[in-house]
Amino acid sequence: MALRNAPLWLLVLLAVALLDSCEGASTHSMKYFYTSISDPSQGLPHFVEVGFVDGQVFVHYDSHSQTLQPRVSWMEKVGKEDPQYWERETRISRDEEQQFRDHLETLRNRYNQSEGLHTWQRMYGCELRRDGSKRGFEQFSYDGRTFLTFDKETLTWVAPDPQAQITQKKWDGLTRSNLYLKAYLEKECFDWIKKYLSYGNEMLLRTEPPMVTMSSRTEVEDGMETHICRVHGFYPREIDAYWTRDGEVWLQDTFHGFLTPNVDGTYYYWISIQIDPKERGRYRCHVEHDGLQDPLDLELKEFTDSKSNLGLIIGFVVAVLVVVGVIARIVVFIKKRQDGYKAALRSGDSSSSSDQGSNLSI
Repeated sequence: MALRNAPLWLLVLLAVALLDSCEGASTHSMKYFYTSISDPSQGLPHFVEVGFVDGQVFVHYDSHSQTLQPRVSWMEKVGKEDPQYWERETRISRDEEQQFRDHLETLRNRYNQSEGLHTWQRMYGCELRRDGSKRGFEQFSYDGRTFLTFDKETLTWVAPDPQAQITQKKWDGLTRSNLYLKAYLEKECFDWIKKYLSYGNEMLLRTEPPMVTMSSRTEVEDGMETHICRVHGFYPREIDAYWTRDGEVWLQDTFHGFLTPNVDGTYYYWISIQIDPKERGRYRCHVEHDGLQDPLDLELKEFTDSKSNLGLIIGFVVAVLVVVGVIARIVVFIKKRQDGYKAALRSGDSSSSSDQGSNLSI
């Protein structure tokens, strides 16, 4: 990963982490994010495309490199099976980049805005959940606000404001394209998940048990105790972690962190609780994960005040909240529609294709 891309990568990764809660997260998923920025700063590219399988980055393209590249070793198998794959997908990504820039200019004029920082984004993909249920989705956003969302059941687009309704009317009339999109989101996308699982089974189907640590402190104001249960280094990301009191799930005075990806592909999560120290013996941190033979129940013991550890945690939480504020402006999901070219190109041999393509205007 190039250093110049680090700020945008951080936003994208955090966005993905925020999209999936700890409970009910998808068992397997494939998602693509596209972000175009009208006035990038600090060396950020104008356009970035990132693909994720099970929350792990596996392909990347940006307007600096102008090349779609694998981000995991097992993706090299795709090129061996289809020697034209990377060249073909790079050409498609370059087309996407140009169309995203054009759409940014169109939307700026439509909203009667001055030049400056504006974003046009797309997210699409599918999730195969642990209970066997499936979900396919496609969304667009402009300047961090939802612009259009595809409704697979009605084959129509949902628009939240009058400016988006202009595009909605155009895209609702593209029956053939919308039928293909529905088929992609309901079948082809899941076929690609299965193929990628076969390529990267050692990484994607592995199990890493969580490490659980506790830190605590006494609040100066009221003498209450704050306990933080940190769960880290686990994979896959599905995990159940919660506080119990007297053996029952206890939600009162409980705070939850974000399910966050680590740089090594594992995940991190935390929960905290504030209690009366006299009742410390009634509480446990309960953790269940596929990597554990049996659930963990960690009791709260007499502690030595670890304010320094808590300070680090609080600092991390504050930093995440700051980034989340930026994500609300920079990384929300979007899409750029097409309807002529790319149909044959992407309909059967491209995992990044959620529509029939085209140079559709917005």
